[in-house]
Amino acid sequence: MEVIEFRPERDQYTFTFGGVAPVRKIQPGTMLRLWTEDAFCGNIRQVSDLPSAALTMPFVNPQTGPFHVAGAEPGDTLALHFVDLSPARSFGASCTIPLFGGLTSTDRTATLQDPLPERTWIYEVDRARQTVAFQAQATDLRVELPMDPMLGTVGVAPAAGEVRSSLVPDTFGGNMDTPEMRAGATCYLAVNVDGGLFSVGDGHYRQGEGEACGTAVEGAMDVTLIVQLIKGGGPAWPRLETDEHLVVVGSSRPLEDAWRVSQVGMVTWLMELYGLDKMDAYQLLSQTSQAPLANVVDANYSAVTKVPKALLPPAAAYGGMHRQLRETAAAITL
Repeated sequence: MEVIEFRPERDQYTFTFGGVAPVRKIQPGTMLRLWTEDAFCGNIRQVSDLPSAALTMPFVNPQTGPFHVAGAEPGDTLALHFVDLSPARSFGASCTIPLFGGLTSTDRTATLQDPLPERTWIYEVDRARQTVAFQAQATDLRVELPMDPMLGTVGVAPAAGEVRSSLVPDTFGGNMDTPEMRAGATCYLAVNVDGGLFSVGDGHYRQGEGEACGTAVEGAMDVTLIVQLIKGGGPAWPRLETDEHLVVVGSSRPLEDAWRVSQVGMVTWLMELYGLDKMDAYQLLSQTSQAPLANVVDANYSAVTKVPKALLPPAAAYGGMHRQLRETAAAITL
C-alpha cells in the first residue's frame, strides 16, 4: 500500500469545495497521513483571544486538500475510511461568536436583542487520560470530558462547476459537523467531477450533538485515512458506515428538511441493500431509525439518520467495502 504524508503550508489551505487545483493525485487504495489545522486557523490559543480580533472572514475552517483520485468519474463513489484521528496539539479552543450559534440572535434569525457576548474557552488535552478539560470562567468548576476526536468537514467538489464555502454542508458533504465522522467510520461520497477532489478538516476533539454554540472543542488533527474508489453507485447524500450502524447525513434549512433528507436517504439505502419496495423500506425505517442532530448552526443544518446493523439481516454495502477497509486498517496498525 502506498502511504503519502502531507502537511500543508499555510498558503496551501483551501477554504472552499470546488474551484481549487488538487495538491496531489493519488491512486485508489492509498493511505494518507495528513495534518489539518483547526477551524480558527490556529489563531485562538488563549482565553484572551476573541474571534472578532483573531479571525478574518472568509479565512476560517481551512481544509487539507483537495486530492485527485485517479479513475474517479462523475457518478462513482469515494470511500474514505478513517483509520486514526489524533489531537495534534495539547489544547483545543471553543468560542461564542456574535450573531452565530443555536441559542442567540443571528443574521438569519433576526431579533432586537443584543448578540450574546464573545468568550473563549481553552480545553487542556490529556493524552494519557484521553480527556479534554472544561474550565468555567465565572466559577471554579472544572470537568474532565472524554476525548472523542472527529472531523467536522469531509467533502468533494460539487457538481456543475459550483464553488462552496468550507462552512457549508450539502450534497457534496462539507461542514456536516457530525460526531459520527470518527475513527473506524467509512464515509461514502458521490463523485461530481473527475478525480473527486476531496478535502478534510475542521478537527474536533469533542462535540455535543447539534454543536449548540457553533463551535466544538476545535483543534489541529493528525489524520490517517485510506481512500478507495467504487465505480458507480454515487449516493445522493453522504453515507457513513461503522461496525454498528448505517448512517445518512442530510443538510438543509429548515431543520425538518435536513431530517427528511436523511430519512429519505436511508429509505433509499434500505431499498438497495434488501431489495425492498419504497413502502416496506419506509415502514422498516420507522421502527429502527435513530435521529441525532449533527449541527443546527451552519449555513445549512445537518441531521443524521442511523439504523443499527444488529436489527437488520447481514448485508454487504458496496460489496463489503467497510469490512475490507477495517481489515486493511487493522493489519496496518498492528
